[in-house]
Amino acid sequence: MKKIILGITGASGSIYAMRLLEVLAEMPIEAHIIPSKMGARVFEYETGKDLDSFVGGVAQFKIERCDDFFSCVASGSYRTDGMAILPCSMSTVGHIAGGISSNLLHRAAAVCLKEKRRLVIAFREMPVTSIDLQNMLTLSNSGAVILPLAPGFYHKPKTCGEIVDFVVGKVLDSLGIENNLYKRWPD
Repeated sequence: MKKIILGITGASGSIYAMRLLEVLAEMPIEAHIIPSKMGARVFEYETGKDLDSFVGGVAQFKIERCDDFFSCVASGSYRTDGMAILPCSMSTVGHIAGGISSNLLHRAAAVCLKEKRRLVIAFREMPVTSIDLQNMLTLSNSGAVILPLAPGFYHKPKTCGEIVDFVVGKVLDSLGIENNLYKRWPD
């Protein structure tokens, strides 16, 4: 069974995290979910759902406390297939790019970088500053995938759900997880 880590920060875009969790719940994938304090609050504000309650009934999901450095995902010896931070705040980007592991979410991302595992930074902020761009370049040069939460429209979406599925499908693609959430460019 694949094991992934999902970080959820206080950036806007919780609908993407919610949809990713819905899709992962239908797959044989173990997910360690690390919400920041603001990530959990924004999730509830934007979706109307309490994150703990939303994932509580899914056996293969585990909520990790952001202050728990004794969590298995804080160690490089615990093998995972990668991590996505969705949505990712620029504060989180800055912490990870600067090598500052002030919480479990930052530490798990640092572990992915040092162990050469997939790390997907799905940021929503706009516009971005030169500092943000430099931090993202630092992460990209360290092996992270920088994935702006910017949908494509060549698949001609007709609903907001199809737009969200496009982005979530790209996150899954970047983690190496097969999916059919969006219509791909034809051969």
